[in-house]
Amino acid sequence: MFFAALFISSIGFVAFSYGKSKGGFAHMLIGIALMVYPYFVGNVWLFSGIALALLALLWIASQRGW
Repeated sequence: MFFAALFISSIGFVAFSYGKSKGGFAHMLIGIALMVYPYFVGNVWLFSGIALALLALLWIASQRGW
């Protein structure tokens, strides 16, 4: 679970950095959410579900240019 949280938080950091440099507010918010939520979720299934939902939202934001 630790490595999964580290991996997801790393993706969040990259998304936040990209949003900060390009002015993408949605990328910044999703990046912050990806970095923070692993601290509060202990259930593996809930962790995975939230990660998939946020990553899907990040992909949609990238496709639509938010």
